[in-house]
Amino acid sequence: MTDHATTPGAAAHQKIDTSVPHSARIWNYWLGGKDNYPVDEEAGDAYSALFPGISTIARSSRAFLRRNISYLVTQAGIRQFLDIGTGLPTGDNTHEVAQRIAPETKIVYVDHDPMVLAHARALLTSTPEGATAYVDANLADPDRILAAAAETLDLTRPTALILSNILGHMGDYEQARTIVKRLMDGLPSSSYLSINDGSRGIDAGFEQAQDGYNSSGAVPYFLRPVDEITAFFDGLELLEPGVVSVPFWRPESDSPAPQLIAEHGGLARKP
Repeated sequence: MTDHATTPGAAAHQKIDTSVPHSARIWNYWLGGKDNYPVDEEAGDAYSALFPGISTIARSSRAFLRRNISYLVTQAGIRQFLDIGTGLPTGDNTHEVAQRIAPETKIVYVDHDPMVLAHARALLTSTPEGATAYVDANLADPDRILAAAAETLDLTRPTALILSNILGHMGDYEQARTIVKRLMDGLPSSSYLSINDGSRGIDAGFEQAQDGYNSSGAVPYFLRPVDEITAFFDGLELLEPGVVSVPFWRPESDSPAPQLIAEHGGLARKP
């Protein structure tokens, strides 16, 4: 069920400091997850007091990812996923959505965070027909990621690359674009790229709260203008409706009317 993984050990647990808030645990808290501590809840509540819409952004981001994966499996026939910047497991993880539809699907998760490493076993669950794996690697090392992913995935076959709320952690925009291109260069024609990230120029309250968070000494996350998020898809075929505020990306028919939020994303096919 697991082709390749770096599993947690004592060293990983020793790196986890539960006395200070952690961005992955705060995001998990906003998503309604349980892998967080009182210090994370306090930090999350303090952020929410400045910008109450953050929980909506977190949950809308996860819903966008779920709709992306469902499309990729049911409409595009994708059976391989490379999910970088996994974060802590919550509901509707990539393998759960994909394997509910196609049990034979294979998923490789990538993260470089001791918290995620410590919870890797929760990610490494799979149907007997498919596979999941976890790779401990940094987004800044795309060649290592591709090499490790190839131990589980057949990278001569179409693969979906998932970059959900991870590129904002890279302050150098051109470096981020170079990494996305290198990763997509390592995947064959008819592969897909899914990106969603926090956007600038939509909600001044969100920008103020995030800028304040970044200046606190925490690991920063940089909101980007929508045109910069769109440019990550250069050279690819963007699916309709393009790069949009995530609630507007192919909303389900029984969903409430979508509302504009400062989180944009899209899905594109490699020619």
